[in-house]
Amino acid sequence: MRTVNIHEAKTHLSRLVEDAAHGEPFVIAKAGKPMVKVVRIDASGDKPKRRLGFLKGKIKVPDDFDTMFADEIEKLFYGEE
Repeated sequence: MRTVNIHEAKTHLSRLVEDAAHGEPFVIAKAGKPMVKVVRIDASGDKPKRRLGFLKGKIKVPDDFDTMFADEIEKLFYGEE
């Protein structure tokens, strides 16, 4: 990714923004230290937001969920009796 200093960014802002809009992000640095990253708006790296409760009413958790297969699991850990 290209890094430009603040002075260069001010001088060539229009061209840099056009490049970013075409999918070429860049970093603006001050005294060699990266300060901001410029990317096109629809290129966010964010993960899709998780929707809580979107399966409500579509699945049913059994009442014995916390004890399901307890005997089989115990046999796996301790062996056959």
